[in-house]
Amino acid sequence: MARQIDYRKRIHYRIRKKVSGTAECPRVAVFRSLKHIYLQAIDDTVGKTIVSVSTVGKEMKGKIEGKRKSDLAGVLGETLGNKLKDKKIETIVFDRGGFRYQGRVKAAADGLRTAGIKF
Repeated sequence: MARQIDYRKRIHYRIRKKVSGTAECPRVAVFRSLKHIYLQAIDDTVGKTIVSVSTVGKEMKGKIEGKRKSDLAGVLGETLGNKLKDKKIETIVFDRGGFRYQGRVKAAADGLRTAGIKF
């Protein structure tokens, strides 16, 4: 298990060398644990999180009952997309965090696209 974490972190560092977000085009970082998923839009120029959502958050309590983890990631992506639209942000840079682009990570990206966010 420790080898797998080291492998993911190496990939994540490699991605972070190339991917950076600004206030107009923030970086959307994805982190998934075994139970939960976290998405946050980050402005790397000042090092601040603009918007964040997770399955642990209070606003998601009613939306997560009885759904699969990949469906939750899609709902989370749509929620983040709507929050970004409220802040008048149309484009993002997607940071998969060293995770493979499949399952929950892909569902979150599809949810962002459904909300009208461009990558």
